[in-house]
Amino acid sequence: MSIVIPARNEARNLEVILPMLPLVHQVILVDGASVDGTADVARRVLPKIEVIHQTRRGKGNALACGFAAATGDIIVMFDADGSADSAEIPAFIAALTAGADVAKGSRFRPGGGSHDITRFRGLGNHCLNLLTNILLRTRYTDLCYGYNAFWRDILPHLDLPDVALKPRSDGRMFWGDGFEIETILTCRMAAAGLIVTEVASFEKLRIHGVSNLNAVSDGLRVLKTILDEHRRARRAGPARSIERTRVRASRSVPAVHLALVSNPAEEAA
Repeated sequence: MSIVIPARNEARNLEVILPMLPLVHQVILVDGASVDGTADVARRVLPKIEVIHQTRRGKGNALACGFAAATGDIIVMFDADGSADSAEIPAFIAALTAGADVAKGSRFRPGGGSHDITRFRGLGNHCLNLLTNILLRTRYTDLCYGYNAFWRDILPHLDLPDVALKPRSDGRMFWGDGFEIETILTCRMAAAGLIVTEVASFEKLRIHGVSNLNAVSDGLRVLKTILDEHRRARRAGPARSIERTRVRASRSVPAVHLALVSNPAEEAA
């Protein structure tokens, strides 16, 4: 299993979250041009961590770079701000080994919740989620949440921007390089006919620093993403689902990922 952590100026938070990660095959930190010693702190706290640098700006590019570097058969998306609970990782892995292609975190499933989402943001999430379910014929309960795990073999079919591409000369970002990445992944996984199992998750408050999220502007961006991805799915047609069936049929399901250690220090002892 590979845990991918995109980070930009998250040194203080990494001091807290990295020691809590389970012992896994690979932990990748994708540094987004940090100026606070993020990479140095990561290497000090977790010496075996792999630190790479994203090739363009944006969270989407950071995640894509981490996905490209991952060698584990399962990839876990994990934010660096302390909002995700690493103790929930076994539940995500259990959903995958039970047959899901994607284990999607949900704050609105029984047992989930959030210390961060406001009533206004929750209402917006509900409306955008409802629109997605209507357009893509899904039953998601939480669209805008980035704590997910999935089998690495689905990556070639998600059509993320090539991480080797150079930044555009006009400064515009490639579609999928920005914060729209999480909605894009959710929509494309659904349009591809993948088996998505929601896992109850509790979102904690950011430990240090201030979030860059804006309920209005980010909500409009998510709305645009849903509509664009719906048009994309209609153009792609039903052949994509047939292709996914072949991918699922060829996958082996190892049980070893269920044996996780909650604290590396305990294993060392």
